[in-house]
Amino acid sequence: MLYILSDKEKIEHMKDKAPGLVKDDPWLKPYSGEITNRIERFKDSLEEIRRDGGNLMEFASAYKTMGINYDHDAGGWWYREWAPAARALFLCGDFNNWDRTSHPLKHVGRGNWEIFLPGETLSHGSLVKVHVITDKNSLDRIPAYIRRVIQDPQTHEFKGQIWQPVDPYQWKDEEFSMAEIKKSPIIYEAHIGMAQEKEGVGTYREFMENILPRVYDLGYNVLQLMAIQEHPYYGSFGYHVSNFFAPTSRFGTPDEFKELVDRAHSMGIGVIIDLVHSHCVKNISEGLNEFDGSENQYFHPGGRGYHQAWDSKLFDYGKREVKQFLLSNVRYWLEEFHIDGFRFDGITSMMYFHHGDLMDFDHYDKYFVEGIDWDALLYLQLANALSHELRGSVINVAEDMSGMPGLCRSIIDGGVGFDFRLGMGIPDFWIKYLKEKRDEDWDIHEMWGVMTNRRWKEKTVAYTESHDQAIVGDKTIAFWLMDKEMYFHMQKDDNNIDIDRGLALHKLIRLFTASLGGEAYLNFIGNEYGHPEWIDFPREGNGWSYKYARRQWSLVDNEDLKYHYLNDFDRALIYMLKAYNILSSQTGEQLNMDTENKVIIFKRGNLIFLFNFHNSHSISDYRFHTQDSGTYRIVLNSDSKKFGGFGRVDSELDYRTIADDMLSIYLPNRTALVMERVNK
Repeated sequence: MLYILSDKEKIEHMKDKAPGLVKDDPWLKPYSGEITNRIERFKDSLEEIRRDGGNLMEFASAYKTMGINYDHDAGGWWYREWAPAARALFLCGDFNNWDRTSHPLKHVGRGNWEIFLPGETLSHGSLVKVHVITDKNSLDRIPAYIRRVIQDPQTHEFKGQIWQPVDPYQWKDEEFSMAEIKKSPIIYEAHIGMAQEKEGVGTYREFMENILPRVYDLGYNVLQLMAIQEHPYYGSFGYHVSNFFAPTSRFGTPDEFKELVDRAHSMGIGVIIDLVHSHCVKNISEGLNEFDGSENQYFHPGGRGYHQAWDSKLFDYGKREVKQFLLSNVRYWLEEFHIDGFRFDGITSMMYFHHGDLMDFDHYDKYFVEGIDWDALLYLQLANALSHELRGSVINVAEDMSGMPGLCRSIIDGGVGFDFRLGMGIPDFWIKYLKEKRDEDWDIHEMWGVMTNRRWKEKTVAYTESHDQAIVGDKTIAFWLMDKEMYFHMQKDDNNIDIDRGLALHKLIRLFTASLGGEAYLNFIGNEYGHPEWIDFPREGNGWSYKYARRQWSLVDNEDLKYHYLNDFDRALIYMLKAYNILSSQTGEQLNMDTENKVIIFKRGNLIFLFNFHNSHSISDYRFHTQDSGTYRIVLNSDSKKFGGFGRVDSELDYRTIADDMLSIYLPNRTALVMERVNK
């Protein structure tokens, strides 16, 4: 017998069919259709790939056939290129004295070209380009899937290079796992080139020998590297990528980069890289722009394909070959270099036709109705699905300023599939406070709100400053706090009120952010010890100087200076986060908010965090409810003399609750204490 659902049962059935994202957020109910469409587009895309003769993993393996690859069975080299609008392609290089006619590629359908070369034709280190003849011109180009690019020191011309060493790199990281790290990532963001103290470009080897031990000593468990994909202009921070499959040669060889990743893994440190799929350098000589002579091979034609603010080209994520190129790039870095995840750069620009420029995301329509690039959103879903299929413990971080709902929810729930999102509002908040407010005007309720305002079930990377806050035109938090006084008063025997304030607030801001702001924490290289200067890469405007594109480790290594106090506090902070599993604990729970004294006390995990942000109020008998009676002990004290404080609180004392769960403690101004209950 056919069973007919009642109206009430139909409603309940529809509720059950609602995406998980909608079930968890009633405000999203009006957009249930659009969110369901996210899921359906993803399923349809997988089915389309299947009909094309494979699955997502196979679809994302184009780098194994495209570009230049050695075929052991055939005993030679295949070079394949997708260039649908080209009239002819010729491989040239030092193997044929750069003859632009002797080695033509054959068109084999669907815009693909190929040539087979006997094994002795090319060898490790051979330099190559492809001469492309189009309706517009004839130019030498770098193969799109090339895995190494080098720059001629005399002519400054970039050329592709075959990287096929006789003895391939032998990995030693079989025992390494990201499973535990993923629960509480503590990220050290760094740039290989500017990581050394010398005025010049650092290398993979130098970073491995000189900087990686510092990262390990401080306790960070994830290394996030900028500027790894090849880029022609050093000063672009690595965000104007030209060759997506090539680790930049300005830092060393691909094998040296592998060795760096391997060494990090041996120390229990995962490695993620900035993945720039949001745009591409517009350079014709080095990049993909007009590769086959057309405007719309890899990119959208016209204004849609150009980012005016970034002066770069924008991918057409709806085109099959573009998706395959980018997804293969994801797989390539994970498999070839054992990368443990990605920080997807600039995805706000990808997800919206307006790129987020001058846009206030003040209504849900702006996430689901107005100006959404569904092709880009689908690509991000596919990239996340592929990453997690390859390696379940991968960490993918979204750099999004819009607050797109569901960014870090599973695709089946209607999300985009990222693991974490950057808490971009947090550093902006701190910089705004330091720029615009006196210490006396800090609002503890606003501070609490900024740190805890994040979407349920979506994990956030909290940070006080990344490379964005340190570039020329702005200042690091340390520089905002202490400015030029850092140049003259950082000696230990030099008492200076501005330095005292700066050291104290630097510690409080970082501890407050790390303990309350998210489920992961990030620090940018050198900021842990209050690096005194901005970042300014060599350019015409500064006489091509490297003075501000480096890190002055001699400052923190000098025991006569106060920088090491901040470094030591950072180490203790990281240890506390890890030892007590703070980042994987539930969001902080308020215990006390005292506006007059600017005191915030909260509980997270098994610890109680006490912050006195007041510029002058020190309370000798500060009382608050702990929720649990017993004996408490201080596990971290920002005012300790070993961290450059005044030692006003004795960290060795035990503190016993009175009147049930009431605790009394001396809470000095500009001081943070972290306490644990040691017995009932």
